[in-house]
Amino acid sequence: MAEDSRQEKTLHGIGASPGICIGKAYLVDTEGVDVVGKYFIHRDHLNDEITRFKTAVQQALDDMKKIIEDTPAELREQSDILETHSILLKDKMLYDRTIDTIRREAINAEWALKKVVSSLKRMFLDMANGYLQARAEDISQVSDRILRNLVGAPTVSIGAIDKRVILVAHDLSPAETSQIHLERIMGFITDRGARTSHTSIIARTLEIPAVTGLGNASKIIHNDDLIIVDGSAGIVIIHPSEQTLVKYEEKKMGYQRYRSALSKNAHKPARTRDGRLMTVMANIELPEEVVPAIDHGADGIGLYRTEFQYMGAGMFPDEEQLFDKYRDVVEVMNPRPVTIRTLDINGDKTVGDRDDCGEPNPALGMRAIRYCLKNPEVFQTQLRAILRAALYGNVRIIFPMIACLAELRQARAALRQAAKSLGSEGARALASLKVGIMIEVPAAVIMADYMAREVDFFSIGTNDLVQYTMAIDRDNRDLVHLNQPLAPPILRMVKRTVDEARKHGIGIYMCGEMAADPLHAPVLLGLGLEELSMNPQSIPMVKNMIRSMDEAEARNAVAEIMTKASLDEVTEVIEKRFADLLPAAFNGGVNPSVADEKE
Repeated sequence: MAEDSRQEKTLHGIGASPGICIGKAYLVDTEGVDVVGKYFIHRDHLNDEITRFKTAVQQALDDMKKIIEDTPAELREQSDILETHSILLKDKMLYDRTIDTIRREAINAEWALKKVVSSLKRMFLDMANGYLQARAEDISQVSDRILRNLVGAPTVSIGAIDKRVILVAHDLSPAETSQIHLERIMGFITDRGARTSHTSIIARTLEIPAVTGLGNASKIIHNDDLIIVDGSAGIVIIHPSEQTLVKYEEKKMGYQRYRSALSKNAHKPARTRDGRLMTVMANIELPEEVVPAIDHGADGIGLYRTEFQYMGAGMFPDEEQLFDKYRDVVEVMNPRPVTIRTLDINGDKTVGDRDDCGEPNPALGMRAIRYCLKNPEVFQTQLRAILRAALYGNVRIIFPMIACLAELRQARAALRQAAKSLGSEGARALASLKVGIMIEVPAAVIMADYMAREVDFFSIGTNDLVQYTMAIDRDNRDLVHLNQPLAPPILRMVKRTVDEARKHGIGIYMCGEMAADPLHAPVLLGLGLEELSMNPQSIPMVKNMIRSMDEAEARNAVAEIMTKASLDEVTEVIEKRFADLLPAAFNGGVNPSVADEKE
């Protein structure tokens, strides 16, 4: 039995940060305070109980302040994530509701907090947007810090670890992750989490391998177990055999050589061998991601998701708060373009402290442009902030989830109204502003010929386009076989969108996850996309892939691909035509003639 327990075992999770590390496991007790009892408080002592809760919150705030002060230099740009956790500690949704629950139900602070947190987590998890769903993790992590103070449980101190290890935890908060010292922590894995969590963002900033969403890794793995973490593939191998170790040591070295070569060439233009220039941009969620985007060779910001500022504030941010953030990004990127997407949330319940019963189908409900048009005061505040920021650089605005011409025309009318309210400043900003729409629902593709007459550009959001075209929940693991951007129905949707954009002389871009995969680069180049936008870490790899191809060859490949009726047939064409390029992108190897190419 003991023999079996040491046998090689592979766990599958979510690749949160690419790379490979091999080392001994170090278990971190981060499971939080799950066992909390409920008891009633005498009315005469309710104020004392509320004071006990406030003291626990203040202690958590003091701890966060110290962590922010001690944050390593390489994470200074991500300090807003930690600041957001500090804000959440005193947020009305969490803080005020807990106090109200203690007073109204005459119960202990621990139970009141867990009750409020449970309700808030359900609210976030019901959202259609995967990024916003991940904010439920922030609520859990912040409340755990308060609970630990209430019950006197010890806090996690990753900064005190003094040996070279791989962290294994049930979950890690951004505050805990920010204590990582690169000379000691090689990577980490967690039972919980998603690729869009703030912990994953910090891992990618640190450029250390990380796998999240493993389920029960912290129960299976023991201290000092030898493990392999492959953050690119999203797998963890426990007790690897000698053969597996040799294989992954080679992959690790190959990956490091490849990344080094890519970094060296990251700022070179993505120009094909026959002279076609492709613009490669970055998707960001936080202003602090701008510098990493530039460092990875971004030609601009192809998608600035603006939801985070609303979530971090807990209440609707005002115009000045929005303007300050937008201007920071625009000024740093100037003269490179910054594409700001208007608010993509799915209802009043997602922000502020208003209760809402929620929608049974949020992905098909009052979200994105529908929500903004229904709440003109919220929309006007954001539009004014964007217009003001546009005076400080090169700004494009993009409306999400447009499904019909009426929505587009209403959105453009709202933009004109915001500009008019700003006077001459607004008129000047509007004159220089390029306006586009996200193509993410089949209706927009069908009406692309009419839509193209009223905008400056299309940006294809493949994450939602795949979901709505294939009628799937893209987070459902049982439907992964249908969640494939290279599936013929999706390629036909993309081709029609590109054809109509080119026919009407407007820009045609892509900002969905499809753009970030080097395997897709030949197809997107051959289809005629002009600009691709992706997470900053993918930029060097995609640029390298584009530089190693001929546009003419890619066009010929697409002509053949469009005659195929299955995903397997499409993949076969790509592998047959571009097999010599794929090892450099996927197997950790480097094609020296590409990596050392001179411009």
